[in-house]
Parts: sequence; structure tokens; C-alpha cells
Amino acid sequence: MSSSIGRIVKCSVFGESHGEVLGCVLDGLPAGEPIDMDEISLQMSRRAPGVDKSSTPRRESDAPHILSGVLDGSTTGAPLAMVIKNRDARSQDYGEIARLPRPGHADYTAFVRYSGFNDVRGGGHFSGRLTAALVFAGAVCRQILRRRGVHIGGHVLEIHGVRDTALDPVNIDTDLLENLSSQRFAVIDKTAGEKMREEIEAARMGRDSVGGVIEAAAIGLPAGLGSPMFCGVENNLAAALFGIPAVKGIEFGAGFGFAKMRGSEANDPFEYSKDGRVVTIKNNNGGILGGITNGMPLILRVVIKPTSSISLPQRTVDLHTGENAEISVRGRHDPCIVPRALPVVESVMALALLDLMEAEKR
Repeated sequence: MSSSIGRIVKCSVFGESHGEVLGCVLDGLPAGEPIDMDEISLQMSRRAPGVDKSSTPRRESDAPHILSGVLDGSTTGAPLAMVIKNRDARSQDYGEIARLPRPGHADYTAFVRYSGFNDVRGGGHFSGRLTAALVFAGAVCRQILRRRGVHIGGHVLEIHGVRDTALDPVNIDTDLLENLSSQRFAVIDKTAGEKMREEIEAARMGRDSVGGVIEAAAIGLPAGLGSPMFCGVENNLAAALFGIPAVKGIEFGAGFGFAKMRGSEANDPFEYSKDGRVVTIKNNNGGILGGITNGMPLILRVVIKPTSSISLPQRTVDLHTGENAEISVRGRHDPCIVPRALPVVESVMALALLDLMEAEKR
């Protein structure tokens, strides 16, 4: 089971949804970087359950406890290890899924892959609960990136067909990204946000769920990061982002919209800016050409599928009897995980981009 990512700045995640603790180890961080715990707490609270009415009622403080790697408020250069205690788990809600795999979950594939020895409580190591560790790691990395002039932020672009205003692909304001990255339900258009909440509530009342799209950006990246073929910026980001449960698709820049364009529309013409930098007039390629950053905003979108745990009856199989069966998922679940997934996407971007920037030094 591989739960590590990164070449220079490496992150390893451990724990289970209903285990005693979950956590991560960050290795390869530069020494002497101040760490603001209040900022980490803010990012953790954006992802935490039981805070917003659109999320699961499971309540976890998600308070990280640093074991090593930080002294007097700054990184030491040693591995930074952190744990979070699970306090509000209800494992009894998951007794039957060892034999009745939930549709949309990894219960069946994990059963096959690990011969039935996998922890099924709350999804075990496959649970979105483990993204709390990713948010911690990303909150550390984004502080380091910000001191290097790189800012990361995003918003909920769409939930069940309701769309927010998209980011300007060429000119993204730093203050906008910083403001969005402090919100629990981050949208640019508040009216769209209210309509999204209505869709989520309708799904909850119908014992169902909805999915959506997250749009995120990084600005201030220098031109020249990444390599062609298999070490490109898209490759690194995609590999990391697909580690987030429920992510089923990623696009950069215009993405699948390229299929509707001609080359004359798709290309991003170059020009010199007033300060002498090479920039592009458009940004259909999302700030990346040939796997290498070109200095324009890096823009990506991630699709999050509807929460798989729904209380409506669904068809499944009984792995013990070998017969067809039916299941209604019990427990406490989000009718929509998109708002809570947003800080995870931002954090994973920060982790991957800091790794790329540190690799350029070697």
C-alpha cells in the first residue's frame, strides 16, 4: 500500500478513519522556515467535519500535534511528524460492510486486493478522513511558498449544475486568492453559493448526494519549473491530486474545452509586459507548456463525484453468502463533499509545487 508522494519534499500519510490517530510525516523541508500554527488551524477548520451545515455532523477538532521537525516555531530540517486523534468515531455503523460492499466505495476492491484484512470502519485507510493530514502538510508548504511569492487559492466552481463565476485565467488578484482560501464555502459569487447550498440541502433531504467541480490556481510561479514527458508539472500535480478520494477527473487551462477550438483559438500568443516579462495574451494552457511553467497563472479544475455513502437503498452483493443483496448506508455522511475537498486540493497543490521548486535547486 503506497501512501507517500514527492521526490524532495516527501509526504507519507498514515492511519485509518476510525483508528486511534491519523497523521503524516513531511521529509525534505528546508530548515529555518517559520510555521504559523494559527494559519494551519484555519486551513484545518475549512476541511473539518461538523463545522458547516452542508457537511457531515461528525465532529472532530482536527487539532494537529507536532511530534518532531519544529523547534521554537521554525522547521529544523528533520522530518516533520504530526498526529491527529480521532475522537468521534462510531464504528458500529460499519458492521455490515465487511460483507456488503457499499456502491461507489473501495470496499469491494480493497477486499479483493488485501484478502479481506483491510480496515472497513469508515473506509479505513481509503477514507476521506485522511485528507486532514494532507491539509496539514499543505498548510505548512503554502506558508513556505508564500514567502517565495507563490499564492494558492480556489473556489467551488460548480455543484450539481449551479456554477460560480470562473477565475480570470490571465489576471488573478492575490487578495482574491487569499480571501477565498480563508472561507469554508469559498465562492466568488455569493448568490451562486446560496443556490449551491439549496442543491446540497435538497440532496440531503432526499437521502442522496451531489458532486461538483473545484477550480484552483497558483500565481507567482517562475517560468521554467518542470520537465517534459514524465516529469512535467501536470504529471506531478495529477499524481498527487488523484490521491484525494472522490477525485475522478482533472483538467488544466481550457482542458476538455480544447476539443471545441481551432488552433488559432487555442494558442496563447506571447507579448512583452510593461515590466519586460514574457507573458501570454490568453491562458488556455493554464500556465504550462511542454510540462513546464511559463510564468502565467497555473489553473486547474478537479471534478469531485457525489458522496458515495447515501441512505437510499442500493443493490450490492453479500460476500459471505455469494448472493445478491441490498444495502442502505448508515452513519453520518456529507450530502456534498466539494466545499470540504477544496482546501484539500489547495493543500495538495502546495505540496506538489514546493516539491518541484525544491527539486530545481538540486
